[in-house]
Amino acid sequence: MYPIDLHWFPKSIGVKKQTQAESFVLTSSDGKFHLISKLGRVEKSVEAHCGAVLAGRWNYEGTALITVGEDGQVKIWSKTGMLRSTLAQQGTPVYSVAWGPDSEKVLYTAGKQLIIKPLQPNAKILQWKAHDGIILKVDWNSVNDLILSAGEDCKYKVWDSYGRLLYSSQPHEHPITSVAWAPDGELFAVGSFHTLRLCDKTGWSYALEKPNTGSIFNIAWSIDGTQIAGACGNGQVVFAHVVEQRWEWKNFEVTLTKRRTMQVRNVLNDAVDLLEFRDRVIKASLNYGHLVVSTSLQCYVFSTKNWNTPLIFDLKEGTVSLILQAERHFLLVDGGGIYLYSYEGRFISSPKFPGMRTDILNAQTVSLSNDTIAIKDKADEKIIFLFEASTGKPLGDGKILSHKNEILEIALDQKGLTNERKIAFIDKNRDLYITSVKRFGKEEQIIKLGTMVHTLAWCDTSNILCGLQDTRFTVWYYPNTVYVDRDILPKTLFEKDASEFSKNPHIVSFVGNQVTIRRADGSLVHISISPYPAILHEYVSSSKWEDAVRLCRFVKEQTMWACLAAMSVANRDMTTAEIAYASIGEIDKVQYINSIKDLPSKESKMAHMLMFSGNIQEAEMVLLQAGLIYQAIQININLYNWERALELAVKHKTHVDTVLAYRQKFLETFGKQETNKRYLQYAEGLQVDWEKIKAKIEMEITKERERSSSNITGKSLSSKH
Repeated sequence: MYPIDLHWFPKSIGVKKQTQAESFVLTSSDGKFHLISKLGRVEKSVEAHCGAVLAGRWNYEGTALITVGEDGQVKIWSKTGMLRSTLAQQGTPVYSVAWGPDSEKVLYTAGKQLIIKPLQPNAKILQWKAHDGIILKVDWNSVNDLILSAGEDCKYKVWDSYGRLLYSSQPHEHPITSVAWAPDGELFAVGSFHTLRLCDKTGWSYALEKPNTGSIFNIAWSIDGTQIAGACGNGQVVFAHVVEQRWEWKNFEVTLTKRRTMQVRNVLNDAVDLLEFRDRVIKASLNYGHLVVSTSLQCYVFSTKNWNTPLIFDLKEGTVSLILQAERHFLLVDGGGIYLYSYEGRFISSPKFPGMRTDILNAQTVSLSNDTIAIKDKADEKIIFLFEASTGKPLGDGKILSHKNEILEIALDQKGLTNERKIAFIDKNRDLYITSVKRFGKEEQIIKLGTMVHTLAWCDTSNILCGLQDTRFTVWYYPNTVYVDRDILPKTLFEKDASEFSKNPHIVSFVGNQVTIRRADGSLVHISISPYPAILHEYVSSSKWEDAVRLCRFVKEQTMWACLAAMSVANRDMTTAEIAYASIGEIDKVQYINSIKDLPSKESKMAHMLMFSGNIQEAEMVLLQAGLIYQAIQININLYNWERALELAVKHKTHVDTVLAYRQKFLETFGKQETNKRYLQYAEGLQVDWEKIKAKIEMEITKERERSSSNITGKSLSSKH
């Protein structure tokens, strides 16, 4: 027999110290597949296809095996080699097959077509023409959900799981004979005649090697994604290591020069440091003044102030697949779990939730801030789990954040108070939403910020959000505006034409006022945004209102005044709000703020501030808790909430006649008759006496004034004591 394809049984996910794979499947030209132990003993041979069995793949859990053959059949087998089903039968040979990320779908080739077939019977099949020649190899990554295909038309292509083309290479000189994703989905390798290429997940090429190998027919990655092996047409095996990775932060540039050596360059003074490691480097991250490096056994934490003495601790599991950093701590993700450490190397917490799969988490589906960890659920993609960083327990009262559509990318803001922490996310329709992280009992609003957003990032030093929309680069200088005064949101934005970034650009980082964007061809573009909004954020967070106003007068920009207006309302500083709204010409709001300043009690002021931001229920609650029943009824009358106004009056047995009088006046103004049954019921035999009602209202206002003045004197007396 001639062996054609082999695939090791998958290593168990989430078990301590990942066990070595004990057996593999080998497919051969005589129509059989063989289950073989790692000692080389054939445990079982199974007659599977007519003609050669061209490919065999275990699913991610190792519960099923799929084989495809020259006879055009796609078959699924149990772990022990019993036939479960024939998934497809077609006239042409099937050269390659791959499982979908959740092992619920299968991707296979059919000549020039690609076909995605779900395992459920009668589910919709997705089929599209992918190449101009026969497709030889496919691969589907479980982390980024992207598909690779390679064909005899000498091209390789990247697709999403809906069959949309994301990247197509230039035609090579020879057919592309192999493609393979790195386990974390950040890179992939491409093999052809005398050719080995390393590419980014978006398709552009990092490196091209020309080894003397003949065609490379198969490529396998090591589990940590640092090296590959290739099966060559000349009977040899080629090995390659990924080096020259680079990380940048402010004035530091770190390059992985060899497998165990890094070079650090400070571009301000050209100082160079060499960092040597005991084992090979697997992952690294440079941010917030620290470089975190994980090798196969240990984690190193360097401070950018001192490269000589790193902090070193041993890793619990092994292969780290993701490192995320925040200002105070960093997160490591490996096959066994999620671990949070301080920069001093102290273990802080390890959040868990039912059905957690750490092998498919990436920078788009996990986010970290100083107090919160957010993780998108894989089982139900509409859900985000929120955890307290310090304990690893679910946040608040344990409510999860759920959205109406599937979520693609999430990001937590980095600065400010824990109670005001916000999370921004992009859903399947490419809409950008923002919502609060703290959720105690009440249903938090999820508010839409923008449409057609492809990528987003929060600034690391202030809560400014940037994103790439359809044809524009947009910066939301104060996203919180949507909670305060949505009308002025457009005035707080900065927009710039994004056509220079070509299609499918990606935001790499947003440090200080510098945004770095990677274009589809792999080149980096840097954009500087105005430094003033960040200074404004700083003034407001330390309540320096006069400085904030002075800054806006100096800069003379509408966006700054609009941001200040929203910030001062959010922080209940009415004097600054008045100045800011006047500067952007919102005269009606200036008048309303003026009227709020004249209100007698602080509860009334608070309630009207809440109403200003559109939080009517909260405003009513503030008044009711303070015992200001009439004022609560009055705000509902002013808003023409007639049902609620009457309900409150009846419930508290006061001012029913006042509500009826205002209702009558309202109907007379519009020349209409009363049709509401409740109002008709209470209005029976009631004569409206406006003089009496006015006197009652006067009395309520006097009462409120007296109450607030007695509160103030009471406070001053107690302070003297």
